[in-house]
Amino acid sequence: MSDYIDIRHVYPVGRLDYDSEGLMILTDDGEFNNSLSDPKHKKPKTYLAQVEGIATKEQAEKLSKGVMIEGRKTLPAVVKLIDEPKLWERSTPIRFRKLIPTSWLEISIVEGKNRQVRKMTAAVGLPCLRLVRIKIGEYSLGELEPGQYKISSKLQIPNSK
Repeated sequence: MSDYIDIRHVYPVGRLDYDSEGLMILTDDGEFNNSLSDPKHKKPKTYLAQVEGIATKEQAEKLSKGVMIEGRKTLPAVVKLIDEPKLWERSTPIRFRKLIPTSWLEISIVEGKNRQVRKMTAAVGLPCLRLVRIKIGEYSLGELEPGQYKISSKLQIPNSK
């Protein structure tokens, strides 16, 4: 992380896998980190997911009720079919197939299993091509572009109950 941000002694809240993009909160406050990342607090993480194929209401409903991945049913999610969002260009383009359309979902989960959103969309027949985290709890990406960051001191820790 120090290769990218020249601020010492900060640690990420949660994680993003190598192929994912978006909001990463860094903090030097362990209590704050715990309030957002510990699963017992059930803080939602919201993602924009570009999937292969045209997502249907039925697929979104299945995702919202929870799906089986690796022998375990995920907790319910909040899922919306959305129009293509205005995002930055990816440094590595997604897989593009001329004859296979793509669509976008907004998905909020309260778990954070390894590659969970990708596995969930695949479980309903929608392979995930691009995944962008836009929100953790009450904190959102806003207008920040890749490589930009905002320093905020003395954040108020939202009630974690």
